[in-house]
Amino acid sequence: MKRYIISALVSNKSGVLTRVAALFSRRGYNIESLCVCSTEDESLSRMTIVLNGDEYILGQMMKQMDKLYDVKKIVQVEDDSVCRELLIVKVHADRKSRSQILEICQIFRANVVDASPESLILELTGKSIKLDGFINMLIPHGIVELARTGVTAISRGKEHIKEK
Repeated sequence: MKRYIISALVSNKSGVLTRVAALFSRRGYNIESLCVCSTEDESLSRMTIVLNGDEYILGQMMKQMDKLYDVKKIVQVEDDSVCRELLIVKVHADRKSRSQILEICQIFRANVVDASPESLILELTGKSIKLDGFINMLIPHGIVELARTGVTAISRGKEHIKEK
């Protein structure tokens, strides 16, 4: 199974997300990551969907999404596109472990966004594999809670979703 990223421009109105998610659910496909945001055009939202599967599954889901009235444009994100994800994680940080955690933060270029005597809240942006590595380094220290945005992506250079 391979990981695919789909980017879609959809109508910026209620119910669109539900219809897209239901489309995946009805076919028994899982959405690994979903990021939805408004765009420079207030009538459109951008959906970035990460799914695992083969090329057949990718093709089927893109065809089915393209049939939805509110989906205006859909493309597979190219491998050379800029893809990022945001992670916010709260980790136990007592006097003994705090310096080790801060060293890990320096290695991964993470930011400390909150500190208390017993914990730190850290922020990291990057590719999913980088975030996974950061989490693995923090596990021995005790992750209290964690939140990830999901992948968002945009094409490099002159290309953009509207012209594809």
